[in-house]
Amino acid sequence: MMSMTCHNLDFGFTKTVFDLYACGCSSNASFCRSSVRNYAKSSSSSRKLVDRRRGIALCRVSSTNTPATLLSEVAQGVPPLLDLKKESRRPISLKNLFELVADDLQTLNQNLQSIVGAENPVLMSAAEQIFGAGGKRMRPALVFLVSRATAELAGLKELTMEHRRLAEIIEMIHTASLIHDDVLDDSNMRRGQETVHQMYGTRVAVLAGDFMFAQSSWYLANLENLEVIKLISQVIKDFASGEIKQASSLFDCDLKLEEYLLKSYYKTASLIAASTKGAAVFSGVDSTVTQKMYEYGKNLGLAFQVVDDVLDFTQSAEQLGKPAGSDLVNGNLTAPVIFALEKEPKLRDIIESEFSEPGSLNEAIELVKSCGGIERAQELAKEKADLAIQNLQCLPESAFRLALEDMVLYNLERID
Repeated sequence: MMSMTCHNLDFGFTKTVFDLYACGCSSNASFCRSSVRNYAKSSSSSRKLVDRRRGIALCRVSSTNTPATLLSEVAQGVPPLLDLKKESRRPISLKNLFELVADDLQTLNQNLQSIVGAENPVLMSAAEQIFGAGGKRMRPALVFLVSRATAELAGLKELTMEHRRLAEIIEMIHTASLIHDDVLDDSNMRRGQETVHQMYGTRVAVLAGDFMFAQSSWYLANLENLEVIKLISQVIKDFASGEIKQASSLFDCDLKLEEYLLKSYYKTASLIAASTKGAAVFSGVDSTVTQKMYEYGKNLGLAFQVVDDVLDFTQSAEQLGKPAGSDLVNGNLTAPVIFALEKEPKLRDIIESEFSEPGSLNEAIELVKSCGGIERAQELAKEKADLAIQNLQCLPESAFRLALEDMVLYNLERID
Protein backbone atom coordinates (compact mmCIF):
# COMPACT_ATOMS: atom_id res chain seq x y z
CA MET A 1 0.00 0.00 0.00
CA MET A 2 1.32 3.42 -0.88
CA SER A 3 1.43 6.04 1.86
CA MET A 4 0.99 9.68 0.88
CA THR A 5 -0.06 12.96 2.38
CA CYS A 6 -3.11 14.57 0.83
CA HIS A 7 -2.01 17.72 -0.97
CA ASN A 8 -2.23 19.31 -4.35
CA LEU A 9 -0.10 17.43 -6.87
CA ASP A 10 0.45 19.25 -10.16
CA PHE A 11 2.20 16.85 -12.54
CA GLY A 12 0.88 18.43 -15.72
CA PHE A 13 -2.17 17.13 -17.53
CA THR A 14 -0.72 15.58 -20.70
CA LYS A 15 2.19 13.77 -19.09
CA THR A 16 0.14 12.28 -16.28
CA VAL A 17 -2.70 11.06 -18.46
CA PHE A 18 -0.56 9.28 -20.99
CA ASP A 19 1.80 7.87 -18.39
CA LEU A 20 -1.32 6.42 -16.78
CA TYR A 21 -2.25 4.59 -19.95
CA ALA A 22 1.28 3.55 -20.69
CA CYS A 23 1.22 1.52 -17.50
CA GLY A 24 -1.71 -0.48 -18.86
CA CYS A 25 -4.50 1.00 -16.80
CA SER A 26 -7.13 0.10 -19.39
CA SER A 27 -8.09 -3.12 -21.11
CA ASN A 28 -8.68 -1.16 -24.32
CA ALA A 29 -5.73 1.17 -24.68
CA SER A 30 -6.58 2.55 -28.11
CA PHE A 31 -10.14 3.34 -27.04
CA CYS A 32 -9.00 5.02 -23.84
CA ARG A 33 -6.29 7.12 -25.46
CA SER A 34 -8.87 8.38 -27.91
CA SER A 35 -11.33 8.95 -25.09
CA VAL A 36 -8.78 10.92 -23.10
CA ARG A 37 -7.94 13.13 -26.07
CA ASN A 38 -11.62 13.73 -26.85
CA TYR A 39 -12.53 14.38 -23.26
CA ALA A 40 -9.60 16.71 -22.67
CA LYS A 41 -10.48 18.66 -25.81
CA SER A 42 -14.18 18.92 -25.00
CA SER A 43 -13.45 19.95 -21.41
CA SER A 44 -10.59 22.42 -21.95
CA SER A 45 -12.77 25.45 -21.29
CA SER A 46 -14.20 23.81 -18.16
CA ARG A 47 -10.69 23.46 -16.80
CA LYS A 48 -10.34 27.25 -16.61
CA LEU A 49 -12.78 27.38 -13.73
CA VAL A 50 -11.23 24.35 -12.05
CA ASP A 51 -7.66 25.62 -12.47
CA ARG A 52 -8.66 28.91 -10.89
CA ARG A 53 -9.59 26.94 -7.77
CA ARG A 54 -6.31 24.99 -7.42
CA GLY A 55 -4.96 27.44 -4.85
CA ILE A 56 -7.92 27.19 -2.50
CA ALA A 57 -7.12 25.68 0.88
CA LEU A 58 -8.25 22.16 1.57
CA CYS A 59 -11.64 21.54 3.14
CA ARG A 60 -11.83 23.27 6.51
CA VAL A 61 -14.09 20.64 8.00
CA SER A 62 -12.30 17.77 9.73
CA SER A 63 -12.66 14.41 8.01
CA THR A 64 -15.18 12.17 9.70
CA ASN A 65 -18.14 10.06 8.72
CA THR A 66 -20.45 11.23 11.48
CA PRO A 67 -23.64 13.25 10.86
CA ALA A 68 -22.44 15.72 13.51
CA THR A 69 -19.73 16.89 11.13
CA LEU A 70 -22.30 17.34 8.41
CA LEU A 71 -24.25 19.72 10.60
CA SER A 72 -21.15 21.59 11.72
CA GLU A 73 -20.47 22.64 8.13
CA VAL A 74 -23.60 24.76 8.18
CA ALA A 75 -22.43 26.68 11.22
CA GLN A 76 -18.79 27.09 10.16
CA GLY A 77 -19.51 28.75 6.86
CA VAL A 78 -18.01 28.05 3.46
CA PRO A 79 -15.34 29.35 1.09
CA PRO A 80 -16.17 31.68 -1.84
CA LEU A 81 -18.78 30.34 -4.21
CA LEU A 82 -18.38 29.09 -7.73
CA ASP A 83 -19.79 31.56 -10.22
CA LEU A 84 -20.45 29.71 -13.45
CA LYS A 85 -21.93 32.73 -15.19
CA LYS A 86 -18.60 34.55 -15.10
CA GLU A 87 -16.89 31.81 -17.05
CA SER A 88 -17.41 31.42 -20.78
CA ARG A 89 -17.42 27.70 -21.53
CA ARG A 90 -19.42 24.98 -23.17
CA PRO A 91 -22.00 23.04 -21.16
CA ILE A 92 -20.77 19.75 -19.73
CA SER A 93 -22.58 16.61 -20.90
CA LEU A 94 -22.88 13.28 -19.11
CA LYS A 95 -21.90 11.57 -22.35
CA ASN A 96 -18.49 13.25 -22.28
CA LEU A 97 -18.13 12.73 -18.54
CA PHE A 98 -18.74 9.01 -18.83
CA GLU A 99 -16.78 8.43 -22.05
CA LEU A 100 -13.66 7.51 -20.09
CA VAL A 101 -15.48 4.62 -18.40
CA ALA A 102 -17.87 3.74 -21.23
CA ASP A 103 -16.60 0.15 -21.50
CA ASP A 104 -16.97 -0.31 -17.74
CA LEU A 105 -20.56 0.96 -17.83
CA GLN A 106 -21.46 -1.21 -20.80
CA THR A 107 -20.33 -4.31 -18.93
CA LEU A 108 -22.29 -3.22 -15.88
CA ASN A 109 -25.47 -2.68 -17.92
CA GLN A 110 -25.20 -6.18 -19.34
CA ASN A 111 -24.97 -7.68 -15.87
CA LEU A 112 -27.70 -5.80 -14.02
CA GLN A 113 -30.83 -7.43 -15.48
CA SER A 114 -29.43 -10.94 -15.22
CA ILE A 115 -28.51 -10.35 -11.58
CA VAL A 116 -32.18 -9.80 -10.70
CA GLY A 117 -33.84 -12.17 -13.11
CA ALA A 118 -31.56 -15.20 -13.12
CA GLU A 119 -32.73 -16.67 -9.81
CA ASN A 120 -36.19 -15.08 -9.83
CA PRO A 121 -37.82 -15.24 -13.29
CA VAL A 122 -41.04 -13.79 -11.87
CA LEU A 123 -39.15 -10.54 -11.32
CA MET A 124 -37.62 -10.44 -14.81
CA SER A 125 -40.27 -8.16 -16.29
CA ALA A 126 -39.94 -5.83 -13.34
CA ALA A 127 -36.16 -5.91 -13.70
CA GLU A 128 -36.41 -4.91 -17.35
CA GLN A 129 -38.58 -1.99 -16.34
CA ILE A 130 -36.25 -1.03 -13.49
CA PHE A 131 -32.96 -1.06 -15.40
CA GLY A 132 -34.35 0.00 -18.75
CA ALA A 133 -35.87 3.27 -17.52
CA GLY A 134 -33.08 5.50 -18.72
CA GLY A 135 -31.14 5.95 -15.49
CA LYS A 136 -27.94 7.95 -15.70
CA ARG A 137 -25.82 5.28 -13.92
CA MET A 138 -24.13 8.17 -12.15
CA ARG A 139 -23.20 6.20 -9.03
CA PRO A 140 -21.45 3.31 -10.78
CA ALA A 141 -19.79 5.83 -13.10
CA LEU A 142 -18.40 7.57 -10.02
CA VAL A 143 -17.14 4.20 -8.75
CA PHE A 144 -15.27 3.64 -12.00
CA LEU A 145 -13.93 7.21 -12.22
CA VAL A 146 -12.63 7.20 -8.63
CA SER A 147 -11.28 3.67 -9.12
CA ARG A 148 -9.24 4.76 -12.12
CA ALA A 149 -8.28 8.11 -10.57
CA THR A 150 -6.85 6.36 -7.51
CA ALA A 151 -5.44 3.31 -9.31
CA GLU A 152 -2.39 5.29 -10.44
CA LEU A 153 -1.46 6.01 -6.82
CA ALA A 154 -1.41 2.32 -6.00
CA GLY A 155 0.25 1.19 -9.21
CA LEU A 156 -2.76 -0.81 -10.43
CA LYS A 157 -2.73 -1.65 -14.13
CA GLU A 158 -6.43 -2.58 -14.32
CA LEU A 159 -9.55 -2.39 -12.23
CA THR A 160 -10.12 -5.33 -9.94
CA MET A 161 -13.13 -7.61 -9.74
CA GLU A 162 -13.93 -5.88 -6.45
CA HIS A 163 -14.16 -2.49 -8.18
CA ARG A 164 -16.62 -3.85 -10.72
CA ARG A 165 -18.70 -5.74 -8.19
CA LEU A 166 -18.89 -2.62 -6.02
CA ALA A 167 -20.36 -0.66 -8.94
CA GLU A 168 -23.06 -3.32 -9.41
CA ILE A 169 -23.85 -3.39 -5.70
CA ILE A 170 -24.15 0.39 -5.55
CA GLU A 171 -26.54 0.55 -8.51
CA MET A 172 -28.70 -2.26 -7.11
CA ILE A 173 -28.97 -0.53 -3.75
CA HIS A 174 -29.81 2.78 -5.41
CA THR A 175 -32.46 1.22 -7.63
CA ALA A 176 -34.00 -0.73 -4.74
CA SER A 177 -34.29 2.51 -2.77
CA LEU A 178 -36.04 4.21 -5.70
CA ILE A 179 -38.58 1.38 -6.00
CA HIS A 180 -39.38 1.59 -2.30
CA ASP A 181 -39.51 5.40 -2.45
CA ASP A 182 -42.08 5.22 -5.24
CA VAL A 183 -44.20 2.82 -3.20
CA LEU A 184 -44.02 5.01 -0.09
CA ASP A 185 -44.77 8.18 -2.07
CA ASP A 186 -47.35 6.46 -4.29
CA SER A 187 -45.53 7.92 -7.32
CA ASN A 188 -46.81 6.90 -10.74
CA MET A 189 -43.90 8.17 -12.82
CA ARG A 190 -40.13 7.74 -12.59
CA ARG A 191 -37.73 9.00 -15.29
CA GLY A 192 -40.68 9.61 -17.57
CA GLN A 193 -42.00 6.05 -17.31
CA GLU A 194 -44.52 4.28 -15.15
CA THR A 195 -43.11 3.06 -11.86
CA VAL A 196 -42.77 -0.61 -11.04
CA HIS A 197 -45.58 -0.59 -8.49
CA GLN A 198 -47.84 1.20 -10.96
CA MET A 199 -47.25 -1.47 -13.61
CA TYR A 200 -46.96 -4.62 -11.52
CA GLY A 201 -48.57 -3.73 -8.21
CA THR A 202 -47.19 -2.90 -4.79
CA ARG A 203 -46.49 -6.53 -3.91
CA VAL A 204 -44.13 -7.13 -6.84
CA ALA A 205 -42.48 -3.73 -6.36
CA VAL A 206 -41.76 -4.34 -2.68
CA LEU A 207 -40.45 -7.84 -3.43
CA ALA A 208 -38.26 -6.55 -6.25
CA GLY A 209 -36.77 -3.89 -3.99
CA ASP A 210 -36.30 -6.32 -1.12
CA PHE A 211 -34.64 -8.85 -3.39
CA MET A 212 -32.17 -6.30 -4.72
CA PHE A 213 -31.27 -5.19 -1.20
CA ALA A 214 -30.74 -8.84 -0.22
CA GLN A 215 -28.80 -9.70 -3.39
CA SER A 216 -26.56 -6.67 -3.01
CA SER A 217 -25.89 -7.64 0.63
CA TRP A 218 -24.90 -11.15 -0.49
CA TYR A 219 -22.48 -9.83 -3.10
CA LEU A 220 -21.14 -7.36 -0.55
CA ALA A 221 -20.39 -10.08 1.98
CA ASN A 222 -18.54 -12.07 -0.68
CA LEU A 223 -16.17 -9.19 -1.30
CA GLU A 224 -14.70 -10.09 2.12
CA ASN A 225 -13.53 -6.57 2.87
CA LEU A 226 -14.70 -5.62 6.35
CA GLU A 227 -14.20 -1.88 5.85
CA VAL A 228 -16.37 -1.79 2.74
CA ILE A 229 -18.94 -4.16 4.25
CA LYS A 230 -19.37 -1.80 7.20
CA LEU A 231 -19.45 1.21 4.88
CA ILE A 232 -22.22 -0.09 2.61
CA SER A 233 -24.18 -1.69 5.44
CA GLN A 234 -24.34 1.72 7.10
CA VAL A 235 -25.85 3.12 3.88
CA ILE A 236 -28.77 0.68 4.03
CA LYS A 237 -29.34 1.71 7.65
CA ASP A 238 -29.12 5.38 6.60
CA PHE A 239 -31.87 4.84 4.01
CA ALA A 240 -34.22 3.67 6.73
CA SER A 241 -33.21 6.55 9.01
CA GLY A 242 -33.85 9.02 6.20
CA GLU A 243 -37.30 7.66 5.50
CA ILE A 244 -38.19 7.79 9.20
CA LYS A 245 -36.95 11.37 9.48
CA GLN A 246 -38.91 12.40 6.41
CA ALA A 247 -42.11 10.68 7.55
CA SER A 248 -41.89 12.30 10.99
CA SER A 249 -41.48 15.83 9.61
CA LEU A 250 -44.12 16.02 6.88
CA PHE A 251 -45.81 19.45 6.68
CA ASP A 252 -43.59 20.60 9.57
CA CYS A 253 -42.89 24.27 8.89
CA ASP A 254 -40.44 24.40 11.81
CA LEU A 255 -38.03 22.03 10.06
CA LYS A 256 -34.48 23.39 10.30
CA LEU A 257 -31.96 23.50 7.47
CA GLU A 258 -29.64 21.25 9.49
CA GLU A 259 -32.37 18.62 9.76
CA TYR A 260 -33.02 18.84 6.03
CA LEU A 261 -29.31 18.34 5.28
CA LEU A 262 -29.10 15.38 7.63
CA LYS A 263 -32.10 13.75 5.97
CA SER A 264 -30.56 14.47 2.56
CA TYR A 265 -27.34 12.86 3.72
CA TYR A 266 -29.18 9.74 4.84
CA LYS A 267 -31.31 9.44 1.69
CA THR A 268 -28.86 10.56 -1.01
CA ALA A 269 -25.34 11.54 -0.03
CA SER A 270 -24.55 8.53 2.14
CA LEU A 271 -24.64 6.12 -0.82
CA ILE A 272 -22.60 8.40 -3.08
CA ALA A 273 -20.00 8.88 -0.35
CA ALA A 274 -19.80 5.12 0.19
CA SER A 275 -19.43 4.64 -3.58
CA THR A 276 -16.47 6.94 -3.89
CA LYS A 277 -14.72 5.83 -0.70
CA GLY A 278 -15.28 2.13 -1.43
CA ALA A 279 -13.70 2.55 -4.86
CA ALA A 280 -10.63 4.14 -3.30
CA VAL A 281 -10.41 1.40 -0.66
CA PHE A 282 -10.30 -1.27 -3.36
CA SER A 283 -7.52 0.66 -5.11
CA GLY A 284 -5.46 0.23 -1.95
CA VAL A 285 -4.56 3.90 -1.49
CA ASP A 286 -3.73 5.61 1.78
CA SER A 287 -6.55 6.18 4.27
CA THR A 288 -6.11 9.95 3.93
CA VAL A 289 -7.10 9.67 0.28
CA THR A 290 -9.99 7.29 0.92
CA GLN A 291 -11.39 9.74 3.47
CA LYS A 292 -11.14 12.63 1.02
CA MET A 293 -13.00 10.53 -1.53
CA TYR A 294 -15.72 9.99 1.08
CA GLU A 295 -15.96 13.74 1.66
CA TYR A 296 -16.10 14.34 -2.09
CA GLY A 297 -19.00 11.93 -2.48
CA LYS A 298 -20.82 13.36 0.53
CA ASN A 299 -20.61 16.96 -0.67
CA LEU A 300 -21.42 16.02 -4.26
CA GLY A 301 -24.43 14.03 -3.04
CA LEU A 302 -25.73 16.93 -0.95
CA ALA A 303 -25.28 19.31 -3.87
CA PHE A 304 -27.17 16.94 -6.18
CA GLN A 305 -30.05 16.67 -3.72
CA VAL A 306 -30.35 20.44 -3.32
CA VAL A 307 -30.29 20.90 -7.10
CA ASP A 308 -32.99 18.24 -7.52
CA ASP A 309 -35.08 20.08 -4.95
CA VAL A 310 -34.66 23.34 -6.85
CA LEU A 311 -35.64 21.69 -10.13
CA ASP A 312 -38.82 20.41 -8.50
CA PHE A 313 -39.94 24.05 -8.51
CA THR A 314 -38.41 25.29 -11.76
CA GLN A 315 -38.98 22.49 -14.28
CA SER A 316 -42.09 21.06 -15.85
CA ALA A 317 -43.44 17.58 -15.23
CA GLU A 318 -42.19 16.56 -18.69
CA GLN A 319 -38.66 17.70 -17.87
CA LEU A 320 -38.69 16.10 -14.43
CA GLY A 321 -40.23 12.81 -15.51
CA LYS A 322 -42.60 13.12 -12.54
CA PRO A 323 -45.20 15.68 -11.38
CA ALA A 324 -43.72 19.10 -10.57
CA GLY A 325 -43.97 20.12 -6.92
CA SER A 326 -44.45 16.50 -5.88
CA ASP A 327 -42.32 16.84 -2.74
CA LEU A 328 -44.20 19.89 -1.55
CA VAL A 329 -47.67 18.45 -2.12
CA ASN A 330 -46.65 15.38 -0.12
CA GLY A 331 -45.46 17.56 2.76
CA ASN A 332 -41.75 16.97 2.21
CA LEU A 333 -40.24 20.41 2.80
CA THR A 334 -36.96 20.98 0.98
CA ALA A 335 -34.34 23.75 0.96
CA PRO A 336 -36.26 26.24 -1.25
CA VAL A 337 -39.31 25.96 1.03
CA ILE A 338 -37.29 26.20 4.24
CA PHE A 339 -35.65 29.42 3.02
CA ALA A 340 -38.94 30.88 1.77
CA LEU A 341 -40.67 30.17 5.08
CA GLU A 342 -38.24 32.55 6.77
CA LYS A 343 -39.74 35.45 4.80
CA GLU A 344 -43.35 34.57 4.01
CA PRO A 345 -45.77 33.73 6.87
CA LYS A 346 -48.59 33.03 4.40
CA LEU A 347 -46.64 30.07 3.06
CA ARG A 348 -46.77 28.45 6.50
CA ASP A 349 -50.56 28.73 6.58
CA ILE A 350 -50.92 27.10 3.17
CA ILE A 351 -48.57 24.22 4.01
CA GLU A 352 -50.06 23.55 7.43
CA SER A 353 -53.52 23.35 5.83
CA GLU A 354 -52.03 20.56 3.63
CA PHE A 355 -53.20 22.36 0.48
CA SER A 356 -56.86 21.91 1.29
CA GLU A 357 -57.95 24.92 -0.79
CA PRO A 358 -58.16 24.72 -4.62
CA GLY A 359 -55.10 26.28 -6.23
CA SER A 360 -53.19 26.45 -2.96
CA LEU A 361 -50.32 24.28 -4.26
CA ASN A 362 -49.66 26.61 -7.20
CA GLU A 363 -49.87 29.59 -4.85
CA ALA A 364 -47.30 28.00 -2.54
CA ILE A 365 -44.95 27.31 -5.45
CA GLU A 366 -45.16 30.94 -6.57
CA LEU A 367 -44.47 32.15 -3.03
CA VAL A 368 -41.34 29.98 -2.84
CA LYS A 369 -40.14 31.52 -6.10
CA SER A 370 -40.96 35.13 -5.18
CA CYS A 371 -39.45 34.98 -1.68
CA GLY A 372 -35.94 34.08 -2.82
CA GLY A 373 -36.15 30.43 -1.79
CA ILE A 374 -34.83 29.25 -5.15
CA GLU A 375 -31.83 31.59 -5.15
CA ARG A 376 -30.79 30.75 -1.61
CA ALA A 377 -31.04 27.03 -2.34
CA GLN A 378 -28.86 27.55 -5.40
CA GLU A 379 -26.22 29.18 -3.20
CA LEU A 380 -26.39 26.22 -0.82
CA ALA A 381 -25.76 23.84 -3.72
CA LYS A 382 -22.75 25.93 -4.76
CA GLU A 383 -21.36 25.83 -1.21
CA LYS A 384 -21.40 22.03 -1.24
CA ALA A 385 -19.91 22.02 -4.74
CA ASP A 386 -17.00 24.15 -3.50
CA LEU A 387 -16.25 21.60 -0.80
CA ALA A 388 -16.44 18.70 -3.27
CA ILE A 389 -13.91 20.37 -5.59
CA GLN A 390 -11.53 20.91 -2.67
CA ASN A 391 -11.78 17.25 -1.65
CA LEU A 392 -10.30 16.20 -5.01
CA GLN A 393 -7.05 18.10 -4.54
CA CYS A 394 -5.39 15.05 -3.00
CA LEU A 395 -5.46 13.31 -6.40
CA PRO A 396 -2.81 13.75 -9.10
CA GLU A 397 -3.88 15.41 -12.33
CA SER A 398 -5.55 13.04 -14.77
CA ALA A 399 -8.51 12.87 -17.13
CA PHE A 400 -10.36 10.91 -14.45
CA ARG A 401 -9.86 13.61 -11.82
CA LEU A 402 -10.97 16.21 -14.37
CA ALA A 403 -14.14 14.19 -15.00
CA LEU A 404 -14.83 14.05 -11.26
CA GLU A 405 -14.44 17.83 -11.06
CA ASP A 406 -16.68 18.31 -14.06
CA MET A 407 -19.32 16.11 -12.44
CA VAL A 408 -19.60 18.80 -9.77
CA LEU A 409 -19.89 21.54 -12.39
CA TYR A 410 -22.39 19.54 -14.45
CA ASN A 411 -24.66 19.35 -11.45
CA LEU A 412 -24.59 23.12 -10.97
CA GLU A 413 -25.26 23.70 -14.65
CA ARG A 414 -28.61 22.01 -14.22
CA ILE A 415 -29.80 25.15 -12.37
CA ASP A 416 -27.61 27.69 -14.17
